[in-house]
Amino acid sequence: MSRPKNDSFLRALLREPTPHTPIWIMRQAGRYLAEYNQTRARAGDFMSLCRSPDLATEVTLQPLARFPLDAAILFSDILTIPDAMGLGLSFAEGEGPRFERPLRDEWEINDLTAPDPWDHLRYVMDACAQIRKALDNSVPLIGFSGSPFTLACYMIEGKGGTDFERVKQMLYARPDLLHKILDVNARAVSAYLNAQIESGAQAVMVFDTWGGALSEAAYAEFSLAYIEQVVSQVTRTRDGERIPVIVFTKGGGVWLEKIAAIGCDAVGLDWTVDIGSARARIGKKVALQGNLDPAILLSSPEVIRREAAKVLASYGSGSGHVFNLGHGVSRFTPPENVAALVDAVHELSREYH
Repeated sequence: MSRPKNDSFLRALLREPTPHTPIWIMRQAGRYLAEYNQTRARAGDFMSLCRSPDLATEVTLQPLARFPLDAAILFSDILTIPDAMGLGLSFAEGEGPRFERPLRDEWEINDLTAPDPWDHLRYVMDACAQIRKALDNSVPLIGFSGSPFTLACYMIEGKGGTDFERVKQMLYARPDLLHKILDVNARAVSAYLNAQIESGAQAVMVFDTWGGALSEAAYAEFSLAYIEQVVSQVTRTRDGERIPVIVFTKGGGVWLEKIAAIGCDAVGLDWTVDIGSARARIGKKVALQGNLDPAILLSSPEVIRREAAKVLASYGSGSGHVFNLGHGVSRFTPPENVAALVDAVHELSREYH
């Protein structure tokens, strides 16, 4: 397979020259779009939307129909792996994800196995293949997974956004049990990403949403070590093309050097880090992705243009920057503000290339 017609995203990840700074947006297919909400209502619930390759393809393409984004990202959820492990995932309206059977007992942890992605997560691979075909080589397709530690947080706590008391209790009192979960998760994530690559993903991203909740020593041992394991096992070339790997730890700004050293091609930045100083620290090793505060999109097109210009100026001239938000786009964002951001980045970044 040849590279897509617009391959600026892949080029930037590999630090090759590009005509402008490419942009895509975390959670670009989401509730801020009326058409997404209509498709989701048709699906009945969130997981039915994820499990239907036709509907997942439809929502993946919706933001690309509106905005000239430089990449598509597979529409799915980071919790498909623990769901395939039999933990009973559900999404209550307005409450976020919950697991019916979180990991609490030693025997459950010892019984945990990595699901075969071609068997238990076939719907994700089917969606990948279908999206890739529908894109018709226009822009690249990004596959993704949650990190082993972030998945473990949901699997142990039973829900997201907690203070991680149960996880940290296990981490300090029974590190052997947490390592067992993380080892199974790392094998599951590697197999899952490789299956996505085989199904058409042209770059992959590991979302370590909760790694930033750890101390420095715990992050290195319980999160980063397992992301490194995943990165080392991911297929890095397919059909003669490099498959770049992006690693994003929310709240990981203090550990950028450590993240850049694990063998990934790009490091995602949240909005707490200045991208210019991040470039000075690790930009010779990896590409950088980020990192506008998503809340800026709740302002006005003028403010968005000004703030985007600041991020571009901070990064400076040359390749190796993929513009993104520092986290997912808010559901309350007016779509015209996303349009203003994409246009501003494409227009204002040309002087740096």
